[in-house]
Amino acid sequence: MVNTNIPPYSMDHSQREEFLSTHLSELMELHYRRCEPYRRILDGFGKAPGEGVIPYKQIPFIPVRLFKEYELLSTDRENIIKTVTSSGTTGQRVSKIFLDRDTASAQTKVLTKIVSEFIGPSRLPMIIIDSPSVIRNRAMFSARGAGILGFQIFGRDKLFALNDDMELDIDGLTAFLEKHKDERILVFGFTFMIWQHFCEVLREADYHPDLSKAVMIHGGGWKKLADKKISHDAFHEVLHEVCGIEHIHDYYGMAEQTGTIYMECECGHLHSSIYSDMIIRDPVDLSECERGSEGIIQTLSLLPQSYPGFSLLTEDKGVLLGEDDCPCGRKGRYFKVIGRMKNAEIRGCSDTYADKFK
Repeated sequence: MVNTNIPPYSMDHSQREEFLSTHLSELMELHYRRCEPYRRILDGFGKAPGEGVIPYKQIPFIPVRLFKEYELLSTDRENIIKTVTSSGTTGQRVSKIFLDRDTASAQTKVLTKIVSEFIGPSRLPMIIIDSPSVIRNRAMFSARGAGILGFQIFGRDKLFALNDDMELDIDGLTAFLEKHKDERILVFGFTFMIWQHFCEVLREADYHPDLSKAVMIHGGGWKKLADKKISHDAFHEVLHEVCGIEHIHDYYGMAEQTGTIYMECECGHLHSSIYSDMIIRDPVDLSECERGSEGIIQTLSLLPQSYPGFSLLTEDKGVLLGEDDCPCGRKGRYFKVIGRMKNAEIRGCSDTYADKFK
C-alpha cells in the first residue's frame, strides 16, 4: 500500500514520475493476478505486465464505462465492506465499485491529506447543502452519498441545510450561523444543488446569511449550469452576492476512483496530487496530447486495490494547463475540464440530479 503520509503537492516532475511509475506498476501487476476479466483484457491487447517498472504514462487504461457493464473485483467478495454506485439518470446503468477495508481506509486518508491543504488541519462547523436522507443506507452508497460521507469527516458540528423535500431550512441555517458567528465554517455541496436550492432560494427570500468567513467545496458536474449559461465566474459572483462567500473550491472526481479528487486552487486550476495524475489523450489515436490541446481525460490513482480502477479513460474532455508552475505554488500537473464527450451519458452528481429539472 502507498504511504498516505506524504504531503500531496510536495514532489516535482522527476520525483513524481518515479513515484507514480513504481506504485502504478505494482497495482497493474496486483490486479492482473487477482482480477480475471482485467487479466483477459490486458492479454487480449498484448499488454500483460512484464518485469520491472513501467513508465506510468504507458500503463494500460480501461474505459470507465466497463464498470457499468461488469462487476470487477480484485478481492474475494467476503472482503467487501462497502459498495459505491456512480450517479446516473433513470434508466441508466450505474457503476458498482467494491471497496475492501484497506482501499476504503486509503481513500479516507488521502482525501484528508488533500482537503486539509485547502481548509487547514482542524475540523470546522459544517453546512451540507443536501438532505440527510441521501446517506441513510450505509452499506450501498450513491456517488452523491459517498461524497457527503467522505467530506463529513472535516466537520465537527454538521447542519444538513435541506429537508427531505429539498427545501432550504432557513430557520435552521440562521440558528447555526448565530451559534458559530465568530468561526470559520465549511460549506459542502454539489454544484447544481447549491445553485438550485441555495443561491436561488436566498435570492427569492432576499435573505443574505453572512458566510464571509466560510470556505466552500463543491463538485459533481457543470452541465446543467452550462445549459443555463451560468459560467464559473458567474457562479462565484452570485454566491458572493447572496452570502458574502469568497473562498470557493470546485473539485473533479468520480465514484470509480473515490478518494482521489482534483481540487481547484485559488487560481481556478484543478490539481493532481502525488496520489493521482491525469493525462490528456487524443480522441483519434489516444496518444498523449501536448499542453494546451483538448482531448479525453485519463485518470490514474494509487488507491484502488479491491477493484481494477487505477487507470481509467473517462468520458470527459479536458486540457492540460501546466506542471509545477501554477501561481498557487502547488507542485504537480494542473488542468481544466471542458465538458462531456459527445454522446456520453450524464454522470456527475449535480448533472444527474439536475436532469429532474428539465
